[in-house]
Amino acid sequence: MLTITLLGTAATMPLPDRALTAAVAECGGHSLLFDCGEGTQTAARRAGVNLMKMDAVCLTHYHGDHIFGLPGLLQTLGCQGRTRPLALYGPKGLGEVWAALRVLTGPLPYPVYAEVLDAPAALCEKFGGWPQSAKLTPVPTRHRVVSQGYRLDLPRAGRFSPEQARALGVPVKQWKTLQHGESITLDGGRVIRPEAVLGPARQGLSFVFSGDTAPCPALEKAAAGADLLLCDSTYALPEQAAQAKQYGHSTFGQSAALAAKAGAKRLWLVHYSPMITDPEEELARAQSLFPAAECGYDGKSVTLQYEEAEE
Repeated sequence: MLTITLLGTAATMPLPDRALTAAVAECGGHSLLFDCGEGTQTAARRAGVNLMKMDAVCLTHYHGDHIFGLPGLLQTLGCQGRTRPLALYGPKGLGEVWAALRVLTGPLPYPVYAEVLDAPAALCEKFGGWPQSAKLTPVPTRHRVVSQGYRLDLPRAGRFSPEQARALGVPVKQWKTLQHGESITLDGGRVIRPEAVLGPARQGLSFVFSGDTAPCPALEKAAAGADLLLCDSTYALPEQAAQAKQYGHSTFGQSAALAAKAGAKRLWLVHYSPMITDPEEELARAQSLFPAAECGYDGKSVTLQYEEAEE
């Protein structure tokens, strides 16, 4: 299962009930933080999210409302005794940004590895602890500066057949290795591959975080079939479409239309302009295009479950 928690839904400036952009995805005691605006630490505390579990911070771009919470958070992790390395991902330009952030944070008791993420990352290989084949993929988006969203996939292997494993002479103690997608070698040198004891792959879980963006084909493609899409919805009204395009953002209706075209299962509107005092007042516009649209709010959380329960 995969738990998504919103930590900040404001754009440009924090409000009393809205921190600036941040969200966290948790799975099996590990997590990824997406953006880190002002107020991320406070919002995490209120939501009961332990940011010490983070393996990586995934930045969409380097505007202040998406990164200014990072120096304080990195210092806090050090004060809390973190020694485990932390990855810092982002688009082109990350090296210069991290150099500036490092001056602000000062010495840290744990290493931070800044990496421009321009290809899918296998999370289990990088950090351990994630499900086998878990993958984080950067998605180029359309903003005023270089930017990217992210798609997180947790694929799910086919059902394991104990009967087939026994027929092939696989010892019970090696079943788990095959279930995790790894081949084994039996006495005598015979290799058993996972597909020999696993059925067809089952439906996994997927989550997409757009960051700041106008509607664009790459995001639509990335959101295809996603269990949850968190999408830039800076402007509420359709008549603000020109303004949204000028600044590289989306309206409620544009985000809903994109989710519908992509065949996403669920949409949370996020990144509200300070002009939006009550997002719920305009939600019906989005739901007319995509009925599964919801207004995001700080602390909103959902645990995505596999459609078919494990036996």
